[in-house]
Parts: sequence; structure tokens; C-alpha cells
Amino acid sequence: MFKFSVPSTDELPTTFNAGIDLYQAPPPLAEAQKISIAISPSSDRLQRLEPFTAWQQDQALSLPILIKVQGKCTTDHISPAGPWYDYRGHLDNISNNMLTGATNAFLPSQPAGMAQHVSNGAIKAVPVIARQYKAAGIKYCIIGHNNYGEGSSREHAALEPRYLGAVAIIANGFSRIHETNLKKQGMLPLTFDDPEAWGRIRKDDTISILGVEKIRPGETLTVVVRNRHGSEWETLVNHSFHDGQIPWLMCGSALNYVKSLKAN
Repeated sequence: MFKFSVPSTDELPTTFNAGIDLYQAPPPLAEAQKISIAISPSSDRLQRLEPFTAWQQDQALSLPILIKVQGKCTTDHISPAGPWYDYRGHLDNISNNMLTGATNAFLPSQPAGMAQHVSNGAIKAVPVIARQYKAAGIKYCIIGHNNYGEGSSREHAALEPRYLGAVAIIANGFSRIHETNLKKQGMLPLTFDDPEAWGRIRKDDTISILGVEKIRPGETLTVVVRNRHGSEWETLVNHSFHDGQIPWLMCGSALNYVKSLKAN
């Protein structure tokens, strides 16, 4: 009878330095609360994250449209990589690339990444207009196209619109991972029940999403689209929030919700 012997070898190359004390147990809570992280105020690569605000009553009403994305829009169109990744630890700085790779259906003759201010008509980069809206306290929405947010799961593609004041993204479809990332940041990703509604939206329209405060799993929401002349039309939109995710939206983010559980 022939029998193989059990093989034996080093699990790792002999040149590998495994090090010591790789795991450090967290300190007791009382000690942990005394720990502070010092970040230089002049740093352009590190920034302390502040909690997003909780959902506000009626904040999804009369929203201007920042951009109506046309065609393919991956997470790399939403938050381009390359040199921008020097700022992954600085949300304010990296947000200067938001949607700079996206094609705006409202501005077909303009290069990618441009938007038009609804009040003064100025055409500038999408994040510039977004910052102007944020500074003025204007909440807004983004209209996506098909499979919005496909590609890598980079978190900044969801963090940036949330940070710059977007409330909702309405599209004909989302990449599953990006849709979940948006929900984790307290955003409202919605899909048109009628895909033809995407083509009816014009750049001077405002969007009102009704009944968000009573959102329930599996139930549609009504969107009222109003043009600058005052006429309106309605369309239904779908969402994929389940019971465990709705508190993320209402608390402002998944992290906010987890923190509220800890406090209780």
C-alpha cells in the first residue's frame, strides 16, 4: 500500500517579518473617552469628520436639480480617482471632484462636469454650483440615468453629494452597492417607476418628494415636478429601504443611528 505523507513547510516565507504585539486591545471606555486626535488645522489631507444632520421635516420639497446625468455614470465619474486620492482623508477637499466626470443632459454643448445655477444662470463646475447652493442653505437633488454608480464601491461617491447638500438622487436604476452606500450616508436614492419620466424633466424644474417622513418598505413615493411657469406633473418613484435602513435616513446616516443605539 502506498500512502502520502503529510506535507509540511513554513506558512510564510522565511524573509517575512511577522512582528510582535500586532494586536492592541482597546482601552476601557472611560480611558478611551479621554483620548483626542490632533489634526493640524493647516492639513489639506486630513480632516475631522462631523456627523451629518438628521432628516428635517419637508426638506425634500421644491428641490432644484443640480445636474441631470446622461449615460454611463460610474463611481469614477462621480468621484474621480488619480491625484484626488491624496485627499481621501479630507472630505471637503476631495468633494471638489464631485460629478466632474458626468455628462449633464441639460448642457449638451458643455464639457463633462458642468452645471448651471438656477438663480443666476452661471455655468460652472458641478461642485462649485453645489457649494453655492450649500452656502445659501438650498437643498437640491440629482437626476441619474441607468445603473447610476456602477463600478467600484468607493465610499466618497456617496459621501460627497451628502456633504455638499444633496438630499436625493433619482435615477432609472442604481448599482446595488452604490445605492446602499447612499442610504448609509442618509441620502434618498429613488428609482423612477416609469423610466420615461427621466426624459420629461427639464433644467428649470423643481422636485418635491412627498411623504418621505412616512416612508415604508415596499411602498412607492410620489414626486411632483413643477416647471418655472407653474405647471406640474406627478410620477411615482420606488425605493429599496427595509425596516432596518429607514432609521439611517431619519437619523442622518447609519453611523448616527448606531451612535443613538449606544446612547440608549
